[in-house]
Amino acid sequence: MEQQLPGVFTAKRKDQTVYFRASLTYRNKHISLGSYGCAEDAHQAYLLAGTLLADDSITLNTYQTDSALPFLKWVILLNFRDNGIYFATPIYVRPKFFYYYFTPSDFFIFDLEDLFYYSSRRISRRGGHYFVADYGMQVNIMGRYGIKNYAVEGRDYRFRNGNCQDLRYENIEIINRYNGVYAIDDDGHTRYQVKIHVKGNMKVGTYDTETEAAVAYNKAIDILKKAGVDKAYTPNYMDEISPAAYADLYASIKISSGIRHYRCE
Repeated sequence: MEQQLPGVFTAKRKDQTVYFRASLTYRNKHISLGSYGCAEDAHQAYLLAGTLLADDSITLNTYQTDSALPFLKWVILLNFRDNGIYFATPIYVRPKFFYYYFTPSDFFIFDLEDLFYYSSRRISRRGGHYFVADYGMQVNIMGRYGIKNYAVEGRDYRFRNGNCQDLRYENIEIINRYNGVYAIDDDGHTRYQVKIHVKGNMKVGTYDTETEAAVAYNKAIDILKKAGVDKAYTPNYMDEISPAAYADLYASIKISSGIRHYRCE
């Protein structure tokens, strides 16, 4: 690459079209600032990056939409300046938590124990879902916090402080931990209703404990498979009871007649 204006390098794509890359070095770290269509834009990005790194009066709130650098690059640079550690993802660290930004008003708050995970994985969004690439697979990040793909806020989980952007562990309360199990109010007492989807939701039963309900769902899966239902149900895994206790509960748990007598058409 050919250097021209300070911090600017000319490069060519495979089709031989020319573009311009901006970069700078700070604290012995070479930082790429992106690609630009003209040399002057790349140079302005370089100059602004140097200003951001030198002037600690500039904050994330100072960002303007017409900036020579995109907002996510502001986050990366200001975090490096203020916290002395470079992340390639748009993370800004605070003493007890960190932000992961998408836009100035759109971000997640995470516990510091998740810092290594998100500093090495970029979050992508699609249809209201958030994913990271993990060992070649797209993984829904909500699963890290016990929130299943089909879970409904308010029914299956809730945010204790009302902020759905706050994914710190203490802020997430899982109401329904198991597949097919839903907590219900039965005359002031919490009971657990179980449903399983065949051609629609079918009631498996209502049970006194969450563990009984989870086992009932697993038993319903087994009954339906024997009846010829070919669906990829995910059974509930329970590590709070021993295999012997599970077997006793499985044998004694009652399942609705609709499930027991179900036959594929």
